[in-house]
Amino acid sequence: MSGPQTKTRSLVPALGWLRTYQPAWLRGDIVAGITLAAYLMPAGIGDASLAGLPPAAGLYACLFSGLVFWLFTSSRQTTVTVTSAISLLVGSTLGPMAAGDPARHAALAATTAVMVAALALLARLFRAGVIINFISESVLIGFKCGVALYLASSQLPKLCGLSGSHGDFWERMGHFIRHAGDTNPASIAVGGGALGLLLLGKKFLPNKPTALFVVIGGLWAGAQFDLAAHGVKLLGQVPQGLPAFGFQHMQRSDVNELLPLAMACFLLGAVETAAIGRMFARKHNYRLDSDQEFVALAAANLMAGLGQGFPTSGGMSQSLVNESGGARTPLSGFIAALLILLVTLFLSGMLRFLPQPVLAAIVLVAVTGLFKLSALKQIWSFSRAEFSVAAMALLGVLGSGLLMGVLIGAILSLLLLLHRSMYPHSTELGRVPGTDYFADVIRHQNNQRVPDAFIFRNDGAVLYFNAEYVRDRFFELLDARGPGVRIAVFYLGTVPGLDLAGAELLTEIRETLIERGIDFRLAEAHSGVRETLRRAGFEKFYGPIEPDQTVETVLKKYFPIQPDPSPL
Repeated sequence: MSGPQTKTRSLVPALGWLRTYQPAWLRGDIVAGITLAAYLMPAGIGDASLAGLPPAAGLYACLFSGLVFWLFTSSRQTTVTVTSAISLLVGSTLGPMAAGDPARHAALAATTAVMVAALALLARLFRAGVIINFISESVLIGFKCGVALYLASSQLPKLCGLSGSHGDFWERMGHFIRHAGDTNPASIAVGGGALGLLLLGKKFLPNKPTALFVVIGGLWAGAQFDLAAHGVKLLGQVPQGLPAFGFQHMQRSDVNELLPLAMACFLLGAVETAAIGRMFARKHNYRLDSDQEFVALAAANLMAGLGQGFPTSGGMSQSLVNESGGARTPLSGFIAALLILLVTLFLSGMLRFLPQPVLAAIVLVAVTGLFKLSALKQIWSFSRAEFSVAAMALLGVLGSGLLMGVLIGAILSLLLLLHRSMYPHSTELGRVPGTDYFADVIRHQNNQRVPDAFIFRNDGAVLYFNAEYVRDRFFELLDARGPGVRIAVFYLGTVPGLDLAGAELLTEIRETLIERGIDFRLAEAHSGVRETLRRAGFEKFYGPIEPDQTVETVLKKYFPIQPDPSPL
């Protein structure tokens, strides 16, 4: 395969997997695409209202972004859509800027989407996807559990015929509990029936398009029994036709004002899309390219902006609906976009009878697999620190939304990583009986200390922020040996790197030991560590740092006749 072809397929993953597409996958992708389209359209219309835009803007955003996202994403199940978080952000920010002018509001929203696309391309250029790797497995588990509860709080009012509320999980649940007496019996019957059918289908008919049949049944019931007259909220009229496609005329000052909003939307979309993609990649055992997701987001938002929409990103509930519908490849997202296009052009009237409680039931069933109490218990048993990360991610989602939940968990993960780096495991080594191998003598007391020799091991890089701790630990263990030590060996086989502070630390240890009359030697220094010490001038005082100097080799040079090992 030639170089340009390889680069093209790397940039457009669909060109790769379409070549190996199996006919058996098509049925699942079609069914998932149909089910997904049935959910994307009402979600798009609802989120458009949160953004302060007409319903058509939500459809256009889902339509145009969906037509290209599938080509560039490396995730097989992630679906691009408008999201409540971004929609609320757009609406609250652009309202004052538009000053009540609907046309200007729409133009600002479309321009924001184009700016998000530009930021995503910059992120791909600088390969910023590595940042997403700091979202640990513990963060993902807490994130998924929090998302399950958060989405449930947003769908329960719809299931019961109540008006929804904005805010975090606690505000939504508080509103639901306070208005529990206002539930609509017909909505509960429709939503509960749909929920029961979906749960039965999930248990007894796995991998079957149960959700699609429930949607069709809901459309039939909405039209046949005049459910709106009984207080059941229906989807209502879906706008018909396509917008003018192209860039909006904006002033330079508008771009400057929109930049903070675009950056916030990009950060929200990038983190959510990556977290969703990683979740599915782990579940279905494939690799997610975080950098490639920036390209997919860029293409999706560029098309959404040109198509008079507003910023889009990966959507958790939509992606779960897609997965549960049987999606095998991103082709399901393209099929959903084509169906939205078809409906927008010709068939918008047929969806007005779809009951909102049916859509709520689909989402509730989709999120049941996210909340895994067993995973939280496993983390608790493994590490209290890791559990605290998962718990903070969960509580962050519930209290501050999806973005803050992931960011809080990621920041805690970084703090734990820094803590481990600041206080690396350090120990004294002793000879494993009957061998030339040296191992931890503190943890394994059967290992034998060598009389007159102190052997120290540090498990981690020695850097400016932990050099003082390593020095204190070295002399703490040395002093615990008492008098009589003639040589101290610093085992560097588990030290992957040093900085200038680390090199200065070894110089300081050597000088202090010489004042005490103790010789100081290094063992098993890697080539990178040796090069760092040479550049720091360590060899001027120490002498040449020889490769392949094991602890045994160092001791044999110092003690031509080996002393008897001590079990103490």
